[in-house]
Amino acid sequence: MRAARRVLAGLALIASLAMVSCGAPEPGAPGPSTSDAGTSEPGTSERGATTAPASTRPPATGAPSAGQTEPPLAEPSPTPAPRATPSPPPPSPGIPPTPPPGAQQPPTGLPAAWRGIDLERIPTDRRIAALTFDGGSSDAGVAAVLATLDRFDAPATFFVTGAFARTYPAQVRAIAAAGHPVGNHSDRHLAFPDLTDESIRADLAAAEASITTASGLPAMPLFRFPFGARTDHDIRIVNDAGYLPIRWSVDSLGWQGTSGGLSADAVVDRVVRTAVPGHIVLMHVGANPDDGTTLDADALPRIIEQLRDAGYALVDLDELLG
Repeated sequence: MRAARRVLAGLALIASLAMVSCGAPEPGAPGPSTSDAGTSEPGTSERGATTAPASTRPPATGAPSAGQTEPPLAEPSPTPAPRATPSPPPPSPGIPPTPPPGAQQPPTGLPAAWRGIDLERIPTDRRIAALTFDGGSSDAGVAAVLATLDRFDAPATFFVTGAFARTYPAQVRAIAAAGHPVGNHSDRHLAFPDLTDESIRADLAAAEASITTASGLPAMPLFRFPFGARTDHDIRIVNDAGYLPIRWSVDSLGWQGTSGGLSADAVVDRVVRTAVPGHIVLMHVGANPDDGTTLDADALPRIIEQLRDAGYALVDLDELLG
């Protein structure tokens, strides 16, 4: 069932991508860097090969503005231990491993049509949506998310850090074994505008090695910037390394938890109410460290049902590049 859906969705996406690569306008295509509600979008500028002083460092689009908090990957603070149904104490993330000889090697090169963008929406006028999950310091919701996706025969795409892959390799293997793509979300979840070009390349390579070791498959070309923070120059560096940055058209905000005034009902409403053709939904697999809730995992069954009731087919993002 899932394979048939993926074939049909892939054919439609190939047709849409052909229009994009030929320069055809896309109906309802979003404007630049305006997708995520509640996230500041100050303009972009180019960074040199070394980190600029704080007073001259180029601004990053997608970075939190004054008085505003950016979602810290799977929860709003770096505290790694969830309070609800935590996993056994994980080992230290350690040093990125070398992928085993039998691991599939990542592809090289990126189509010109995909360079210079941080994709906020799948370019199509069809009612399709991509559910995506970020993984960083907590794996509390992974089992529930995978069980729901299996129950509804629904595809999803995951973006995990290298540290997550080293800390929770069994979870990453389970995600890949269920047929869901696992993309690169950096190695240590550092804001790329604060890093030198060399540091970005090293970070990408370390994460790729750890994710490939855990899943047996390359994360490339799928990538998501930590915090959504990036400059145009960062995008070029990531493109040159072989990755297509994937942003989102809506952040569920489930990471805020009940302590942040959210509920599973609010998460469902936010995701479904904002649905547009080519919808890319950002969710997280971790628990809020203050209240232990996993609102995205709790809301997922109703999100799938209501999106499908509204006529949306769910797709994997790896179908974008064939």
